[in-house]
Amino acid sequence: MDTLWAYRDRGVLDEPHADLVDRHRELAKDQTGVVFYLRLLNRLSSGEFDVDSALFTRIDRTVDQLEEAADARDVAARKVLAALEPIEAAAAASASGAQQLSTDDQAALLAIAGGARLYEHLLTGRMSVTAASGTRIPHAKLQRLEDAGLVVRDTGHPLHAGQPVALTDAGRAALFAARRTPTARTPKVPARPGASPSTPAQRR
Repeated sequence: MDTLWAYRDRGVLDEPHADLVDRHRELAKDQTGVVFYLRLLNRLSSGEFDVDSALFTRIDRTVDQLEEAADARDVAARKVLAALEPIEAAAAASASGAQQLSTDDQAALLAIAGGARLYEHLLTGRMSVTAASGTRIPHAKLQRLEDAGLVVRDTGHPLHAGQPVALTDAGRAALFAARRTPTARTPKVPARPGASPSTPAQRR
């Protein structure tokens, strides 16, 4: 999920995967609420406060808030699973025909995903791609990626000014498939330092 979150922020993911990440972020947010009220309940029952009617009222209110937070967390978890199912089905259906990317190709696609332009040197006539990160990609590699249908150039711009280069949908899918890890298990909220263990999300 850390990889998916990073890809989402860089605009690498297609719509189904982007939706999955958005749903998982909601799940992480709701889990934070569960942890907050659980810690508050632990504090109220720690003996720090006088045992009186005011304490009982605060405990009752906190228990209700914890229950609401847990319900919201469970709803968010079900949305994550719903977003994950079509992705798993599509991955299983296309696994046999997925393009195999070399490490160099993966690095090039990742660089292009962050923004890149193809330039022609005015004096030498040599062409190369410069990514927003500063990475330079040889023109020959760009041509191979274009021929494979993984990237596309905006030829409406002159080469001396830089032609924008972007990933195609096939490029995004191939890049993600190359970095993909098994997703058959129920997604978990990223652990946070000091967080108390929570009830596992419903398994399919």
